[in-house]
Amino acid sequence: MKVQTEAIHFSADVKLLNSIDQKLRKLEHFFDKIIDARVILKLENSGQVKDKIAEIKLYIPNGVIFIKESSKTFEEAFDRAIMALKRQLIRHKEKITQKVKTLRFSQNPQPFNDDALQMSDE
Repeated sequence: MKVQTEAIHFSADVKLLNSIDQKLRKLEHFFDKIIDARVILKLENSGQVKDKIAEIKLYIPNGVIFIKESSKTFEEAFDRAIMALKRQLIRHKEKITQKVKTLRFSQNPQPFNDDALQMSDE
């Protein structure tokens, strides 16, 4: 997986960037076909409080998963986004495996068993 991180209106600390990279790589345990990850960190001025926003886009085969979270710190916003991504990746993987099972069942129907029919007639 290729990870791209962009910090808007500030320069991100190396420690923060390493933490982001490490946590994103852990997502491969839940879904191993992640192609690319793009992270955007930005500051939002809303009145007196400066919120930190973390946006994550995961590019997977046949789709994109997007999460946007905000909090008082980048670490907290990013952790919330990672938790949401885990849930979505698990759900996506379950959906794919369900489709595969359905296709396999429909392609290999069970052979007709004459014994079952004879037993019900008796």
